[in-house]
This record gives sequence, C-alpha cells and structure tokens, in this order.
Amino acid sequence: MKNARIIALALLTGITLVNSGCAVWRGQETVGAYVDDKSITVAIKAKMVEDKTVDAASINVDTLNGTVAISGFAKSNAEKAQAEVIARNTKGVREVRNNLIVRP
Repeated sequence: MKNARIIALALLTGITLVNSGCAVWRGQETVGAYVDDKSITVAIKAKMVEDKTVDAASINVDTLNGTVAISGFAKSNAEKAQAEVIARNTKGVREVRNNLIVRP
C-alpha cells in the first residue's frame, strides 16, 4: 500500500512537470522566464477578479517572455480598456496585446 502511494505520487509529479514545462522544452523560454510568465499571468488574473468592472471569467490571459495576450469577450469598450490597463500595470509586463472582442 505504501509503495503504491509513492509510485502514484511519482507519476503525478512527472505528469505535472511534463505538462507545465512544455514551453521550456520547446525552447521558447528558459525555466526562470517560464516561472516569471506564470507569475505575471496569475497576478493579472487576480487583479481582474478583484476589479468589479472586469469579468475575469470571460477573459483569457497568456504570457510569453513578458508579452501578455488578453483574449475573450468584453461587454463594453470600457471593460476592454480596463482589462488592458490592469495588464499593463502589472509588474514584469513588457507589452500587452489586447485581442478582446466587444460583444453586446
């Protein structure tokens, strides 16, 4: 029973590492940059959740080498602009690509 738990934990850890490190393995960025990008993405999403004018559930955030791409749907131009402001004012962001579509 104890060995089965250890094997299951090792397999789960391996699967997690493989899935989370794809960008690193493809040579798109270093491990440090990958961690920084994930931190930026999490920080932006957290700020969007806190902001009552932005529907965080409708907005996707992806970061690669400090460039943030926001996509999805906004209810208004004001929401689209606020999402971009949040992303731009997050530490570590170099550039923001606002691909949000305003949907009535």
